[in-house]
Amino acid sequence: MSDKNTFEIRNPANPSEIVASFPTTAEADVPKIMQTAREAQKEWAKVPQPERGKRLDAFLNGLEARIDDIAASITREMGKLLGESKGEVIKAMGEGRAMVRRSSAPIGEVLPSQKPGTVIYSTRRPRGVVLGINPWNFPFSTPIRKTIPALLFGNAMVLKPSINTPGAAFIMQEVADATLPKGLFQIAYGSGGLGTALTGASEVDAISFTGSVGVGRIVAQAAAANLAEISLELGGKNPVILNDASDLDAALDQIYAAAFAVCGQRCTAISRVIVRRELEAAVVEGLAKRAAAAKPGDGMDPSTTLSPLMGEAAVNDVAGFVDRARAAGAKVATGGERIDHNGGYFYAATILSDVTADMEVAREEVFGPVLSVIAYDDVDEALRICNDVEFGLAACVYSEQTPLVERCIAEVESGMIHVNCGSFPEDHAPFVGVKNSSLGVGGSNGPSTLQFYTQEHTIFRRGQA
Repeated sequence: MSDKNTFEIRNPANPSEIVASFPTTAEADVPKIMQTAREAQKEWAKVPQPERGKRLDAFLNGLEARIDDIAASITREMGKLLGESKGEVIKAMGEGRAMVRRSSAPIGEVLPSQKPGTVIYSTRRPRGVVLGINPWNFPFSTPIRKTIPALLFGNAMVLKPSINTPGAAFIMQEVADATLPKGLFQIAYGSGGLGTALTGASEVDAISFTGSVGVGRIVAQAAAANLAEISLELGGKNPVILNDASDLDAALDQIYAAAFAVCGQRCTAISRVIVRRELEAAVVEGLAKRAAAAKPGDGMDPSTTLSPLMGEAAVNDVAGFVDRARAAGAKVATGGERIDHNGGYFYAATILSDVTADMEVAREEVFGPVLSVIAYDDVDEALRICNDVEFGLAACVYSEQTPLVERCIAEVESGMIHVNCGSFPEDHAPFVGVKNSSLGVGGSNGPSTLQFYTQEHTIFRRGQA
């Protein structure tokens, strides 16, 4: 069993099975971790950025050699289908490679001066020590998304993995110890007070957090106390506006995959299908048929198509949303019940029909295998339903009518808008949200990454005194 120095991880598909045990970090060790990071960062910042890129390529090569180990640890710890875990690792490697390719990109600009003989230019320097706080549902790709740009731009990284899914981060530590300067990448593993000690440390220059809105607000307050730069990637209540499709089955395949990948436990998972009323019955029927065919099981079993949720509390949360939706008038087209399978944390893939925009299930993040179908009569109504939530992370639009698509691109309040495709971001593109889905700059790649991990300096230089 777990004690104050170690934490045991159990298989969510079969909770009686202990899959790993990891050493935890004491709160008293935080000052030493930060001092080590600061010392390593000062030396790392002296390395030319293109050379840092080469060193990070070696780090990524080392991780690439451990793909199978990383994927297996993800599946055993959180239940994700092994194919999904491998997909996460491969995509994360793609994102890391795309970031490293920016190692020789411009980082400043030259400006005209008001004074003769003077040149003005800007440059950027590393912030220093970056704290990355990571969620349990993407235990490799999220750390990579934070770590590679942090190190590329000359910072040190202190990474706090989720208490429930740390295996991938520990493998990252092993590879970093073999390929990078000592102390440049460090893990701080634990829960509760450790997070408070890390976010409150005065040595932290920037914090990148991925998780819930509630915890994000706490992290932002801690960052503000030390005037640390902050980036928050939070939740979503992601919609599809389905107006028309020449191949409805193909569209429903994409929507189903975007909704039920990782058992709906993705911040970019589709959770609302806002459908033109004439298509409502066909859409409910098609989605229900797909959901009813889902097979629960251990993610290591290749026949499994529905993975478990992350613990008993998650099952209870999902069940509560569905029960309250029923009481409010929604109908369960399929699912709507817990699945008894080896004592695992399973909930059936659920399609809700007759959902209205004012229902809780249509407004709050469920984070599970539940998809709500909401009918609309005109585009004005569809956009009102789409935007009338606190979140704005990812959205999808299905239509072959160019004016409607253009209007949705202009008016949908989401950081990422996918047209006639599911809500899966690409490796080299910025990962961004608006409203309560994000604070600060976006993650992954793009100019905003440079802005977060570095600070700007302006130089005014004259040729002679």
